[in-house]
This record gives sequence, structure tokens and C-alpha cells, in this order.
Amino acid sequence: MFMTNKDAPIVGGTKPTLADGKDRASALSLPAVRKPDLMVPIRSLGVNHRSRIGQHLKALNAHDRYFRFGFPANDEQIQHYVDHLNFDRDEIFGIYNRHLQLIAMAHLAYSNSVHKDASAEFGVSVLEHVRGRGYGARLFDRAMMHARNEGVRSMYVHVLSENAAMLKIARNAGAKVERDGSESEGRLILPPATLDSRVSELVEEQMAQANYQIKAQAKFIRKTIDAIRSVWQPGMADRRSRARDQAKT
Repeated sequence: MFMTNKDAPIVGGTKPTLADGKDRASALSLPAVRKPDLMVPIRSLGVNHRSRIGQHLKALNAHDRYFRFGFPANDEQIQHYVDHLNFDRDEIFGIYNRHLQLIAMAHLAYSNSVHKDASAEFGVSVLEHVRGRGYGARLFDRAMMHARNEGVRSMYVHVLSENAAMLKIARNAGAKVERDGSESEGRLILPPATLDSRVSELVEEQMAQANYQIKAQAKFIRKTIDAIRSVWQPGMADRRSRARDQAKT
């Protein structure tokens, strides 16, 4: 990233001021400059993604499983959860990396099959090596937009009180958080859907689907190239595969 003059550090740690001591930017009424958010492709996941959902959740360590499920779930318990996901009633969202690994996912579980005037519970998980990128908050925003477009009245999270990251996401979205001992619940009243919210969700979903297809095609091309190279250069495909595995860690 290149540093411009306005990004350069101010020598001495003070802001440039006018003769009367006012901040120069304030005097000129300059608007605050905010970096635009990067697009994070978040797509809806269907039944055909069930196995990848299982792989994602089983890749969580013991601490993350404890936060996600409220107890230290083992692989068998996770598989039971995955096998009973109701894709017809609920909504599952996911973020894939360029290797088509599911690195973050959210489960929006509705209180009943009729979404209008219902409530929905939000649960999220993010793999450890991609933390700190705001994926949890992006998934919450995506789920919130979908829920309001479905006519849902309120969305809530029910987590352990020590899960500060999830509670922070809920509070930042405007949820009212109440603590009851070791557990906390954050509840957010959703505004009604608008034309803008419906169009935004449609556009985001289409872009995420296109992004996924591009990644799938790129992965297929890489595999094809590796297969060709393995014929002409034995052992090359294995070395490239090991290099990609190391890059994921």
C-alpha cells in the first residue's frame, strides 16, 4: 500500500492548526474520508454443501466448538447437527476461499416454518486462521438483511457470556443484550423490508454465486494442469499440492 501525504505521520504528534488554534481540517469543513468496505462474497448454502459444512465445523478446535455450540461438541455430535440441518426451513450462509474451503458460515434458524412475523436465531463460526477480517460481522449483516426481507420481526443470539466477540457483533448491530449468569442473549428488532433491501440481497447473492463459480472453474483448471504436469514431470503435482496445503495454514 502506498503512503500519500495525508497518510504520512505528523512529526511531533500534533495536528496542523491555524493562528487561532483551530484544527485546519475542521476550519475548512473537510468531510471525513472512510475507506470503502471490501466486497465479501457470502452465498446461501443448500443441501449439496452439507458435507463441506461438516468439514468446516469439525475443523474448529475445542475452544471454538465450545463457543459455537455451548458445549465441547465432539465429531459425532457435530455430524448429528449437520445431518439434521433443515435447509427448507432455515437459511445457511457461507464464505469460501479460493480453494473452495468453507472458512466461515452462519446458521439462521427460524422459530417456525412460516417466516413472516417469526423470530430467528443466529449462530456463526469462523476458522481460526481467518479471524480478524470481520467475517462474523459480515455474516450477521447478511443474515439480518435476509431475515427482514422474509418478514421476520426479531433476530437474536443466545451465547455464552464469555463469548465477547459474538456479543460485540450483536451490540454493534443495535441488539439489546441481557446477561443471565453464564449465558447471554442479544435481541434485535428488525425494520420492515424495503425495495433497497430486497434489491441489495438479490445483487449480493448473484455476485456471490458468480464468485463461487469462478473459484470452482479455477480449481478445475488447476487440477487439470496438475494432471498434465504429473505426466510430464512426475512428482510435480504432489509438490504443488503440499505447497497449497502449507499456504492454508
